[in-house]
Amino acid sequence: MNLSDTLDQGLQALNLPLAATGRQQLLDYLALLAKWNKVYNLTAVREPESMLRLHLLDSLAALRPLLRHTQGQPTRILDVGSGGGLPGVAWAIAAPDSLRISCVDTVAKKARFIAQVGAELGLKNLIAEHARVEALDRPPFPVITSRAFASLADFVLLTRSLLAPGGVWMALKGQHPADEIAALPADVEVFHVEQLQVPGLDAQRCIVWMRPRG
Repeated sequence: MNLSDTLDQGLQALNLPLAATGRQQLLDYLALLAKWNKVYNLTAVREPESMLRLHLLDSLAALRPLLRHTQGQPTRILDVGSGGGLPGVAWAIAAPDSLRISCVDTVAKKARFIAQVGAELGLKNLIAEHARVEALDRPPFPVITSRAFASLADFVLLTRSLLAPGGVWMALKGQHPADEIAALPADVEVFHVEQLQVPGLDAQRCIVWMRPRG
């Protein structure tokens, strides 16, 4: 099966109907990731179909829960430790009208790659930030997300000043991180752990939804 068919099947399984433009942008992003990866070492995954399942569909599996949370309203999202742009770039492509996404990474070449993707694919709703997140000076965000960035405790500690009043943290994790949840500061509550199913991937995935107590 070719990449386009695998992507279409994955989107169908995730109930994410995308226009032809969005589907092509996802494939173009995958091609850019594979191309730049040879020089920039953006991901340890090398094979395009594995990238599609382990990165793209893995990120897109969390999109419907996010859009349910935001009720489809235009929302600013901060993607912390975005690396090669995951999940931020995938979400920016799939929800161009409702999400405005800032991807922050401390590694200059990774931020440069995300900026290049935004320019080449014409993603007006994608912003690349080269900074340490704790030093980022931006208006606070209603949703802050991360995928394989840090422990939950470090994630909330480093980004707390950037969370808007009433905002939430949305951490994408593998199996249920009971130990990390137990280590959270007392003034942060986990209000939902949502299991995800990634098409074509036999692995545990979940979203840990958190917010400040009170």
